[in-house]
Amino acid sequence: MSSIDFYFSIGSTYTYLSVTRILDVEQKHGVKFNWKPFSVRAIMKEMNNIPFPKDKKNKVEYMWRDIERRAEGYGFFAKTPVPYPLTQFDLANKLAILGLKEGWGIDYVQATYKRWFQENKEPATEPNISEICSELKLDKDKIISKANSGEIEKEFLANTDSARKNKIFGSPSFIVNNEIFWGDDRMEDAINWSKK
Repeated sequence: MSSIDFYFSIGSTYTYLSVTRILDVEQKHGVKFNWKPFSVRAIMKEMNNIPFPKDKKNKVEYMWRDIERRAEGYGFFAKTPVPYPLTQFDLANKLAILGLKEGWGIDYVQATYKRWFQENKEPATEPNISEICSELKLDKDKIISKANSGEIEKEFLANTDSARKNKIFGSPSFIVNNEIFWGDDRMEDAINWSKK
C-alpha cells in the first residue's frame, strides 16, 4: 500500500476540502495518508505571505466562493466566509497532534472543520471545542492541558521543521518520495505519483 505524508494546518481554509474527503479517497485508491499537523502560519510569516489580503477584495471573494463550489462538486457544502484567521490556531493544531497520538485525532479534525465551515464555529474556541469534546466523549480540560504540554509542543515544532525541510509553503500539502503536491486539487496527483 502506498504511503503519503499529509501535512496540514487547522486554520487553512482549503484544507477543509481535503479533510472532509480524505478517508473516502484513501479507501477508494488503497493508499495510506500519514496526518502531520504543522504550523503553516509560522512558515507563511517567514515568507511574508498573507493568504487573504484585505486590500484584494476580489481575490478574497473569489477564494471563499471557490471553496463553496469545490465542496459542492465533492458532494458536501461550505457556508463562507467563516471566522478567519483563527484566534486559537496553535491550540487547534496541538489538539490534532494529541488526538492523532490517542486515536481520536482524525475525528476531531473532521468535526472541527465541519463546524467551522458548515456552522461558522471557530476551531478551538467555544462552543466548538465543548461540542466536539462532548461528541467524542473527551474531557475538555484534560485534553487542553495535555495539548499545551512540552511534549506536544515539541512535536508541533518538529512537524513544522519537517515541513520546512520538505519545502512546504502551504496547507494542505502531500509528500510522496520527496515530491511535493500542494493543494486539495493535487491529492489525486500525489496518489498517482505514489503508484509509479
